[in-house]
Amino acid sequence: MSLDTLRLSLALSTRRSRRRTLSAVCASVVLGIAALLGPAASAQAQAPAPAAGWPGKGPLRLVAVFPPGGSVDQVARILAPVLQQQIGQTVVVENKGGASGAIGTGEVARAEADGSTWGVVFDTHGVNPALQPKIAFDTRKDLVTVALLGTSPMVISTHTAQPYKSFNDVAAAARGSGAAAGIPYGTIGNGSLGHLAVTLLAKGAGLNLVHVPYKGGGPLMQDAIAGHVPLSIGSVFVAKPHLDSGKIRALAVTTAQRHPSLPDVPTLAELGFRNFEAPAWWAVVAPAKTPADIVQRMNAEINKALRQPEVAAKLAAQGISVNTGTPAQAQAFVERQMDTWAKVVTDNGIKAD
Repeated sequence: MSLDTLRLSLALSTRRSRRRTLSAVCASVVLGIAALLGPAASAQAQAPAPAAGWPGKGPLRLVAVFPPGGSVDQVARILAPVLQQQIGQTVVVENKGGASGAIGTGEVARAEADGSTWGVVFDTHGVNPALQPKIAFDTRKDLVTVALLGTSPMVISTHTAQPYKSFNDVAAAARGSGAAAGIPYGTIGNGSLGHLAVTLLAKGAGLNLVHVPYKGGGPLMQDAIAGHVPLSIGSVFVAKPHLDSGKIRALAVTTAQRHPSLPDVPTLAELGFRNFEAPAWWAVVAPAKTPADIVQRMNAEINKALRQPEVAAKLAAQGISVNTGTPAQAQAFVERQMDTWAKVVTDNGIKAD
């Protein structure tokens, strides 16, 4: 081998060695970065791709129209992460409380109808148009119902020291000669669904029941378990802990069917108050001009979420029986609620707090 050939062979060998060294260094750097970013990179890799046909790339707003801690807030926070996973876009819960849900609902009504803003409402949504005639939006014209999430009975209860063993005992006493002063019943406030339901019941059955409004479920239950108010009406979520403790006794529920968590408590219809039904309910709404295909798509995603056993179980813990159906069915339900309670408000001169 000549000297020149030897020199060329050494040069090529050196270059190959340098390339191998550089490749090894690069590989080490890449592996090091991957190790440092491990969980984040893995999460990003596993994040669902945005759903085909969903408008925009920004986060979706889920406006809970009551403050944190209440049932509307909890329902929204159960729903949000599941929708986020299904849709592939961030879903942010925003609490906009006040005016029995009218402030947050108004914000939804005025939002851009581009499929990015949705609202979670409570049964007050069906009462507010009659109870608050000056609200700054038209519930029927400015909003569309996307889905009815679920319903729950209200529970009429009594303190265990009271003589009432069933609601028929209450009815007999409220019709009797000793009922001139009326039997007091507590609710979470003037114009609440409990107030309207008992007003409707009392008027239809000729019962002398006297409304005692409280500022929410907490104060109501404090007086109920202390025996300061003979009767109370509240949601399963509000009443059940005190029913379980034995401090109050359930007399009846306001839905057409008994509730799974209170299987021994009869419905008012079973007790002879025919066709009586006054459920608490939760729904999702959107600005009225939201494209119909996007409303249908969100309805399908919500129904898919509600069918997940884990979601249904979490809602059941709030006393809520899930509902799946079309936007048209949900809209028809809400409009019936508005019609029913508008008549009760008007006929009885009920005013908001």
